[in-house]
Amino acid sequence: MIKRSFDLMITLVGITIASPVFLFIAVLIRFFMGPPVFFRQTRVGKDGREFSLIKFRTMTIFTGAEKSEFEPGNLSRITSFGRFLRKTKLDELPQLFNVLIGDMSLVGPRPEVKKWVEVYPERWAIVHGIRPGVTDPASLIYRKEEEILAGTQEPEKVYRDEILPHKLALYEEYIRERNFFMDFSIILKTISSVLKS
Repeated sequence: MIKRSFDLMITLVGITIASPVFLFIAVLIRFFMGPPVFFRQTRVGKDGREFSLIKFRTMTIFTGAEKSEFEPGNLSRITSFGRFLRKTKLDELPQLFNVLIGDMSLVGPRPEVKKWVEVYPERWAIVHGIRPGVTDPASLIYRKEEEILAGTQEPEKVYRDEILPHKLALYEEYIRERNFFMDFSIILKTISSVLKS
């Protein structure tokens, strides 16, 4: 209850302060890329429940993309403005609304698409014991994950066999050790990382 109260307080303050930024980004996406402004994709959350994760759209429109599987290292459809949004992590801002409605927490394991959950179901069953988060230790370590994967010959294999298992280990460690001060520290580190972009 303390974590949820903290999430709601910070999220409401964040949405209020960032509302001009939300509007400005939405206008620019509409102007440079056309509608829709937001991208929604089905992810797996707490207790294995699927929900719609919200981001600012950064890629050209692809029919059925909201239902498609995450494609490791595929940067071909990212627009110029979308590249800026991803680099600064501003594309993630709409996930504050996911936090507000209870699908996500500010800090917690990042939610995955069903395809990658099915690769390591036993480990994900543990991870899905808590709400997924907007940021976590793995997000900080793999901040440039897309660039790393784009530079490999077999990005899907590298993601499945190397990056995803390491992420799951970090998620499991977070679940074992998590506390209020750890969450607060991760939030500060995330903000610092974004400002250095």
